[in-house]
Order: sequence, then C-alpha cells, then structure tokens
Amino acid sequence: MRILVTNCNTTEAMTKEIEAGARAAASPGTEILARTPLWGPESAEGWLDSFLSAAAVLDLLNGLDEPFDALVMAGFGEHGREGARELLDVPVVDITEAAAHLACLLGRRYGVVTTLDRTCGLIEDSLHASGVARNCIGVLGAGLGVLELTDERRTESALLTAGRRARDAGAEVLVLGCAGMTGLDRRISAMLDIPVIDGVAAAVRLAESLVALNLKTSRAGSYARPLPKTRLWPRV
Repeated sequence: MRILVTNCNTTEAMTKEIEAGARAAASPGTEILARTPLWGPESAEGWLDSFLSAAAVLDLLNGLDEPFDALVMAGFGEHGREGARELLDVPVVDITEAAAHLACLLGRRYGVVTTLDRTCGLIEDSLHASGVARNCIGVLGAGLGVLELTDERRTESALLTAGRRARDAGAEVLVLGCAGMTGLDRRISAMLDIPVIDGVAAAVRLAESLVALNLKTSRAGSYARPLPKTRLWPRV
C-alpha cells in the first residue's frame, strides 16, 4: 500500500517531519510518499495563505504521475480537501477531519490546540464542513507561529498551557491542530491525563483502513468528477 502525504506549505524541513510522523504511524508494509508543493506560502497562517496553499497542493496533485492508493492532506484547517476528492480516484483524508472524527470516538467533547489565534477561524470552518463542530468546545491558539514549532521545549510549554485551558473548558480529548506538532501527542497526553490526537497519525491510519476496505470517494453528487473544460494550471 502506498500513501501520499502532502504538506500544505513549501517548507521542506516540515515535510520531512510530517513524513517521519506518518512513517511512525503507518502499518508494516505501508509505503509513505511525502511531497511538498512547488509554490505557495512557507507556512499557512491565515485566509490568504490557506487559499494559496490549497491551489498549490491541487496543482501538485494534478502534475503527479506516480501511483498511490490514498492521499493524506497534512494541513490543519486548510482548503483543498473537496477539490482533491473531485480530482483523485483514491480516498482523500484530511488531518483535521481525521483527528476530529477519532476524538469523537474517545469522548463527548474535544478541543483543538493550534498555532496562532488567526488560524482558529479556518479550523472552525473545516470542522463545520466535516460535521464534527458540535462536539468541539473550542479552537485555542498557543501563541506560536508554524515556523516557531522547531523549538521543541517552547512548543511543548505552549501546548500544555493551551491544553489545560481546553481541558478546564470541558474538553475530554485534545487534538493537536497543526501538522508541525506531529510527534508531541503522547507527551502532552501523559502530562494532561487525557487522550491527545496527532492528526497525521490519525489520517494515515484512516487512509489505510479505507484502502483495506476497498472504499473510495463517492461520485454520486458532491464529489462527481470535474466537468470537462479548459483549465490553465500555473507552472514554475
């Protein structure tokens, strides 16, 4: 089984971290292919970045000629998920949606801890679109930009502070709301004594399940194949 994992930004170092997290979560025999968009923002932190990254990821997917069995979109709250489902004939699993669905299996209420406050609205909209917003107590910013997550000690401290706020507000499960936080779930879970979900790991496992069950995106209605027409794709 081959799972393609796409970063939503152009920072190659973050792609490598996401790739490592995906490999750690994958079952034996699952091959992980991690790819970075050719253009777009170096980090996705706001509406402009989100729309740019969505277009860049779709451009990347449209230009790929290597086979894969499922796609994991490693951008928390980013747009592009629906377009990818129209474009591809394999299951598409977004880390935001995957983490939220798993959280709903582990507790009645969950909270999301993300990077900056400006990204909270993006994630809230994504949760609404996925039908899992009603179980979310809130999306909380940790006060760190995406590119600051390389400072592991500072990131852990910020996540713990925001995580305690979420738990005190009623969250029974915590979701890490950025692909750059991959690998911190177990430590934060032990410190807060509640389940903590890493979106990349959740998405990889769900993608594996869909492939194993031979399930693909429905073409009846919303995700029908794109209409035939001329589309001019950017190239760099």
